Amino acid sequence: MNPPPPPSEQPWDAIVIGGALSGAATALLLLRRNPRLRVLIVERHSTFKRRVGESTVEVSAYFLGRVLDLTGHLNEHHYVKQGLRFWFHNPRTTTLGECSETGPGYNVRLPGYQVDRAVLDEEVLIRAVAAGASLLRPARVLDVTLNPGGLQTVTWETPSASTATASSATADASAPASPLLARWVIDASGFSALLARRQDWLRPNPAHPTAAVWTRWSGVKNWDSLELAVKFPAWSRRTKALRHTATNHLVGLGWWAWMIPLKGGDTSVGIVFDQRLLDLPEGERLGPRLREMLFTHPAARELMADAVWRPNDTHFRRNLAYHSTRYAGDGFVLVGDAAAFIDPFYSPGMDWIAYTASAAAALIDGSVRGKPKAPRIERHNTQFAASYARWFDAVYRDKYYYLGDHKLMTLAFRLDLGLYYLGVVSQPFRNGAAALETPSFASSTSAPFARFMAFYNRRLAAIARTRLARGTWGQSNDRRYYGFRSYELTWSLPLRLLVAVGAYLRLELCEGWRCWFAPPHTSPAPPEAATSPSTVCAPSPR
Repeated sequence: MNPPPPPSEQPWDAIVIGGALSGAATALLLLRRNPRLRVLIVERHSTFKRRVGESTVEVSAYFLGRVLDLTGHLNEHHYVKQGLRFWFHNPRTTTLGECSETGPGYNVRLPGYQVDRAVLDEEVLIRAVAAGASLLRPARVLDVTLNPGGLQTVTWETPSASTATASSATADASAPASPLLARWVIDASGFSALLARRQDWLRPNPAHPTAAVWTRWSGVKNWDSLELAVKFPAWSRRTKALRHTATNHLVGLGWWAWMIPLKGGDTSVGIVFDQRLLDLPEGERLGPRLREMLFTHPAARELMADAVWRPNDTHFRRNLAYHSTRYAGDGFVLVGDAAAFIDPFYSPGMDWIAYTASAAAALIDGSVRGKPKAPRIERHNTQFAASYARWFDAVYRDKYYYLGDHKLMTLAFRLDLGLYYLGVVSQPFRNGAAALETPSFASSTSAPFARFMAFYNRRLAAIARTRLARGTWGQSNDRRYYGFRSYELTWSLPLRLLVAVGAYLRLELCEGWRCWFAPPHTSPAPPEAATSPSTVCAPSPR
């Protein structure tokens, strides 16, 4: 850790609120661009607590490995991830071996990781401090006074509840220091979203009323164990890939659950559900309610028969989706979950951290170097607002109507993942880290792809509703296996996407015509109290 800087009247160049991944990564990138900057990180906790957001996908893995240079740490302290798997069920499934499965037939081509966020956050913070950042820890930020174009003030308190001004802070949280101000404030406060809430920028997303409950479990069976191979020999032989270190999704009508193994033996398990379609079982304690809901799925009954949850590590949040109406201004920028959150499905949260941290560092560094601020701030706000809106419509709007149907979700997965590779994953691998300064689907050239994704997502949800009405929803959820070859950034990717588009067109001709001329679907809104900004909370992705 750096020694405390001496008292000075000079303002900090940047104060970062929050020292976890999004804040520490932004500080690290900023100092790499300009090591002479004076950066202070204010972190509330003396040690990081475990949190959700344990799974990376291809963009966030690129960011962590190739941009933050964490490949050695990731391989030593975390699991290499083997893609995504989906497990379906219906009334005919009574055992794990009877559940329909979609997943890779062989191990994946591009890197991904299952991470213990407390370990990862600590490592990135250590590297930010080694790069030159000062650290104030533990200290809780109480308020921020914004002064556009001027100097910002952050008030904070120590664990002893003595109050000081972070513009006057040194790296020693136990002693007061001379008053200082900050040219920039970086809000990395996570779902607390300090600036967005205090400035009334926070907006819930009532079109996506999801909730989540999660905890860590011990005693969860290994998907690749000899026990399961002997019990379900045909099931064990049908894939050549590792199942255990994949992100295994148990899915049903209106809900999905993740199972993510962590080094040390624990497994992160949680459920996300659409509150328009169902709710948790009744009960006083979250652990038994989570277990009861999970055990409606044969895969959970098998894998978690002897598992035990950690009572002090059980969490529940409603109304996960929200965004800020402003992402940056003259003197502040929001990063990570402090800026927005959509859904943990497909693990977009760490991708969002990669984009917001990269763009924030570029914005502040450019401003310090004298580049015009106003047009760059306007572009930053426009791009992140467009990215959030397009991602929601393209991937998540009403997806919970069909994600538990094997045929519909498998088709959506082939299209979603293929277009993610073609339009998003390819960019940093082709253009380097600078590609992460522009969020996905923010450019005008990517808008047609976002519209296409939104179109087929909307159509699959409509087809799912007709299946529900006809009693045919989930008919292929038992005894089916779709083992696909993982996508690669090669000439074959567009061809494979065309095959998936052809499968979608066949679905429309065979079944989709039933709702071609149906009126637009309007879903009931969640209760008014559940959509107020004060109740908006969000875990990080998957």
